[in-house]
Amino acid sequence: MPPLDRLLACAVATVWGFNFVVIEWGRGDVPPLLFVALRFVVVLVPLVLVLPRPDLPWRVLLGIGALLSLGQFGFLYVAMAAGLAPGLAALVLQAQVIVTVLGAAAVLGERPRRAQWLGVLLGVLGLVVVGLARGGAAPLVGLGLCLLGATSWGAGNVLTRRSGAQGGLPLVVWSSLVVPVPALGLSLLVDGPRGVADGLAAIDGRAIASTLYTAVLASLVGYGVFSRLLSKHPAGEVAPYALLAPPVAMASAWLVFDQAPTPGEAVGAALVIGGVALASRSRRPMPSAAGLGVAGAGAAQGGQGGLDAARGEVRAPLPDLGGVAERDLADLAGLEHRVIEQRG
Repeated sequence: MPPLDRLLACAVATVWGFNFVVIEWGRGDVPPLLFVALRFVVVLVPLVLVLPRPDLPWRVLLGIGALLSLGQFGFLYVAMAAGLAPGLAALVLQAQVIVTVLGAAAVLGERPRRAQWLGVLLGVLGLVVVGLARGGAAPLVGLGLCLLGATSWGAGNVLTRRSGAQGGLPLVVWSSLVVPVPALGLSLLVDGPRGVADGLAAIDGRAIASTLYTAVLASLVGYGVFSRLLSKHPAGEVAPYALLAPPVAMASAWLVFDQAPTPGEAVGAALVIGGVALASRSRRPMPSAAGLGVAGAGAAQGGQGGLDAARGEVRAPLPDLGGVAERDLADLAGLEHRVIEQRG
């Protein structure tokens, strides 16, 4: 990825890492699924009224929302309410990287390079080291729920990539349509009408500030940028950056809750950062393809011809490049034809 995109990915991981501490800090007595519903009401209103709907079938659009938003955060919030600490929740949720890389390889044919495999393995090793350093004192129910959230996130990444959707704010907002009503319905089912009413009454300044952070920064900005990066680059290059979130979450918990990391956790965080650096290294683009502007279009089309950014190969047929790139190709073809006629 270009340096700017790498910087954006790092910034998103930082926002997401602090997000876990903000959730724990602001949730209070609000039921977790009700908290999810409130978060995505803020994501939706009023932007859904002004942003254009992504050019996707409804089933794909809502499927992305069900996986990336409802599934991921529904499981995560309930896991944290079950006692899973913010730093460990951030750690376990990054199992999504494995799901994303393996899913992209199986479904999209994006075969990870050796450096990416090594980077992912190094990052996973770092996560294991951090988990062991915490002494294994974690609720099994919370761990299981958080792993389900990670699986949902990874599957949503693959579906986003497969759909060929142009990521960004419209995709985040419109795919969130599937979240508030089901989350509220599940909260009514699990907590009961009285629990939901008490939760609404328990909303205070902390809950409002937490909701605004998670909705505006983590969802609208964070997932908007992340989905845009997924639409431009192979999933195996983008997903490992999320492994930076657990070290940020642990450092944030240290500052906010005075939960100082142990030496083992510091070593694990260093391994995670090294794994991301290794996995995010991309091959130098082919000059001919770069000159024609094919690389970005091939990646945006999910590998449907053109330059396959995951393997560095050029495949036919070329995608519909549109705009300047298409006119350049047409001009080159016409020039080549005239040269051949003159030589003849």
